[in-house]
Amino acid sequence: MRRAAIILALAVSATGCETMRYEPSKATRAYPFGTPQERIANVQVFNDGDAMLIVNPTAEGWTDIDVWLNQRYMKHVTRLDAGQTLRIPLGDFWDVRGEGPFPGGLLRYYPPTPIRLVQIEVAPGKPLVGLLAIPTEQELEATRIDAEPM
Repeated sequence: MRRAAIILALAVSATGCETMRYEPSKATRAYPFGTPQERIANVQVFNDGDAMLIVNPTAEGWTDIDVWLNQRYMKHVTRLDAGQTLRIPLGDFWDVRGEGPFPGGLLRYYPPTPIRLVQIEVAPGKPLVGLLAIPTEQELEATRIDAEPM
């Protein structure tokens, strides 16, 4: 019994010691802060637990794009077709230092990274295209101001 408790404690402490997702070999380029955002496409982005769900109900599609999350993390996507729904695990996004956002999940160390700002870059130097990030119910509830009279 004591041995099982020690093994369990070691397993929990080993998973809890990871403070950030860090893999230098996955480092991407830096976010293009000097590039303006041209417009906002009518493409919705949802938090799907440990993934980002991109719903493109438009007649517009893109190929070989970089999807930027919160002006930090990037994932290269080969196609986002018209009418397509694309699911990208948050674990596939990386930043310039090789750090990644925190996906959701039961054994996570930090709260999941919120999906606040999502943009696509069709080519280096071209204006960015913004997408519509839809907050989760928990995020909306956290920012709710109760309208009770004083």
